[in-house]
Amino acid sequence: MTIENKVVVITGASSGIGETTAKLLAEKGAKLVLAARRADKLQKIVDSIQSENGDATYIATDVTQIEDNQQLVEHAISTYGKIDVIFLNAGLMPNSPLSKLKSDEWNQMVDVNIKGVLNGIEAVLPKFISQKSGHVITTSSVAGLKAYPGGAVYGATKWAVRDLMEVLRMESAQEGNNIRTATIYPAAIETELTDRITDKDTAKGTEQMYDQYQISPYSIANIVAFAIDQPEDVNINEFTVGPTSQPW
Repeated sequence: MTIENKVVVITGASSGIGETTAKLLAEKGAKLVLAARRADKLQKIVDSIQSENGDATYIATDVTQIEDNQQLVEHAISTYGKIDVIFLNAGLMPNSPLSKLKSDEWNQMVDVNIKGVLNGIEAVLPKFISQKSGHVITTSSVAGLKAYPGGAVYGATKWAVRDLMEVLRMESAQEGNNIRTATIYPAAIETELTDRITDKDTAKGTEQMYDQYQISPYSIANIVAFAIDQPEDVNINEFTVGPTSQPW
C-alpha cells in the first residue's frame, strides 16, 4: 500500500468530503494535516482519528490567503518532515441566476474555488519540485464539465480548476518534476455545499435534487485513496463520480 506513511494535506477538511477522506486515509496509515477555517471542528476530527490510533494534526487556514497556505505547508513539513500529497478540496457553491447580480457571492467563489487552489499550488510547488515528487489532487465538479442554469459562476470556477490541473500535469511532465495530478468531478454528494445558496428558488431546486440523488462522501474519499495508491509512475488525472441514478 503506497498510502501508508504518506503525508497528506487536506483543505476544506472540517466536513463532508474533506473530513471523510481524512478519516479513510488515516485508516490506511497516512499522516494527515487538516486545514479549514473552523478550528473547533478540525480539533474534533483530529481527536477522532487519534482515538483510532491514526496520526493527524491541523492548522486553521483561510485558503484565500497565500500566507495561510504557506503556513499550512510549513506546518506539515515541521510536523512530519515531508509532504507527499495535497488535496485542494475547499470550495463554495452559492448558485443563483446571473440576473440576480449576486456579485459578492461571485467573488467569494472566485476567491475560494480558483484563488484557493492557486494559493495551494503556489505554496506546495517549490517543495514538490525540489524533491522531484508530489501529488496535487483537487475537487472540481460535474459543473466543470457541463453548463447548467444557475451555475454560471460556480461552473466557471470549476472549469478553471480543470484547466489549471491539466496544464500542471503537462508542465510537470515536460519539466521532469514527477508531480502527479488528479481532478475529481463529483455530482450530487452529501456535503454542506448547498447550505450557502441564498437564492430561494435555486436553493429549493438544488435541495430537491440532492435529496433525491445524493450519495455518501465516501465515494469521493475512495477515489482519492485510489489515486494516491497508484504506483509513482502512474498518473490517473481525471475522475467523474456521481450517483448511478442521477442523470448528470
